[in-house]
Amino acid sequence: MDSLPTPLTQAGRDGLEAILGRPRGALVVLDFDGTLAPIVADPEQARAHPEALSALSGLAPAVASVAVLTGRPAGVAVRHGGFAGVSGLEHLVVLGHYGTERWDAGTGEVSAPDPHPGVAAVRAELPEFLERFGAWKGAWIEEKGRAVAVHTRRASDPQAAFEALREPLADLATRHGLIVEPGRLVLELRPPGMDKGVALEEYVREIGATSVLYAGDDLGDLPAFAAVEKLRRQGIPGLLVCSGNSAEAVTELAERADLVVDGPAGVVRLLQALQRTVLSR
Repeated sequence: MDSLPTPLTQAGRDGLEAILGRPRGALVVLDFDGTLAPIVADPEQARAHPEALSALSGLAPAVASVAVLTGRPAGVAVRHGGFAGVSGLEHLVVLGHYGTERWDAGTGEVSAPDPHPGVAAVRAELPEFLERFGAWKGAWIEEKGRAVAVHTRRASDPQAAFEALREPLADLATRHGLIVEPGRLVLELRPPGMDKGVALEEYVREIGATSVLYAGDDLGDLPAFAAVEKLRRQGIPGLLVCSGNSAEAVTELAERADLVVDGPAGVVRLLQALQRTVLSR
């Protein structure tokens, strides 16, 4: 049985103590892919870690709120995570498309604004666009509803393909009023104005959280890390967790994290240890 790890930074230790000292005011927010679910070659095959649901449902009743904050459509994250109808997760919130969409377990419904017209325009152009980069065979398009992503994980040289496509895709996105969100061998074209940092801050204010834990694994989580750092300066303690072992962790995230855990399995163990510690106090 794993004990609760000690954060590497004083700010992280303060954040953890605030969570443990007043769990009913604590907000726990987690990314999905790479954090609750292992990274796989085909995103459609991604599923939450086998023990993730029990860890979340065990912790959720003891804290103010548990939320999943993901770049995926909210409904897709709910299906792949198996979050609907789980005892203990009756108040779970899934903030999809970086917070643009919201699924509430209480209603089982997704709320969202109208889609950005630039996404449809980019979607129509991308197949021909990628044909012009035929040397990078294996790059493929993922349809995400309110966004579209280009993956290079299956290319003959995944990192070279990623770098070669990054600037041209940014130009394509700009022409249609979109931005590019880079990740681990994926470039997502999506509307501007909402990111994980904005979404996290808004939800903290909505529920009146007195402390926050955020766990993520990729570049798209940096805005959420920045939001937690901002909240700390405003007097709301926070704990930043990077999901990824020493070989896989995204450097920019790991350097700013208070804790680095061994991927989704490490996140699950952290949640389990947090639950045991909260319940034992």
